[in-house]
Amino acid sequence: MAEISNAVVGEAKQASMLLSRPAEEFVNDEKIEMLWAMKAYHHAEIYYNILQSVDSSSLKLTKIDDDIYQHFMREFPDFKLDIIDVDSLKSDGVKSCWREFCNAYDGVIDDFNFATLLRLDCRGGYDEENSIMSTRIQFFAIEIARNRIGLNSTIRTAPSDRNTDTDHVEKLRLAE
Repeated sequence: MAEISNAVVGEAKQASMLLSRPAEEFVNDEKIEMLWAMKAYHHAEIYYNILQSVDSSSLKLTKIDDDIYQHFMREFPDFKLDIIDVDSLKSDGVKSCWREFCNAYDGVIDDFNFATLLRLDCRGGYDEENSIMSTRIQFFAIEIARNRIGLNSTIRTAPSDRNTDTDHVEKLRLAE
């Protein structure tokens, strides 16, 4: 079991080093795209576990949550946060607004334009029907707003309903 863990850790380190390189160095490589997807999913899984564990109204995602929130609400005052319409993120009419918003965080938020999974319906988890790729700063803006107005509070579960790391370890032991 330790050998497998060491191998996975080694691969994860290699993937992390590779993914930290400038995007201009890559072409459409299926392996690279898979690594990005795995990184985005891992981030989503961690975030969802946090939402299940803490009061999201007091959750801080960045050092500048207040600034991001105010900027987002100023630029997108009518944005529907509970169930996101994909067109409000990706349509031709809003792309330039989002581009300007996102570029304001270049050099301010690390990896501001990295691909990140975003839940469309704030009441649901990350699955194929309820997830879309966005930039990291879009994720931050929308999730900070959802947290501030209490939309993510429905995700919090009782401790007995959560999957914990020890639950996964016990399942692995039983499978051996």
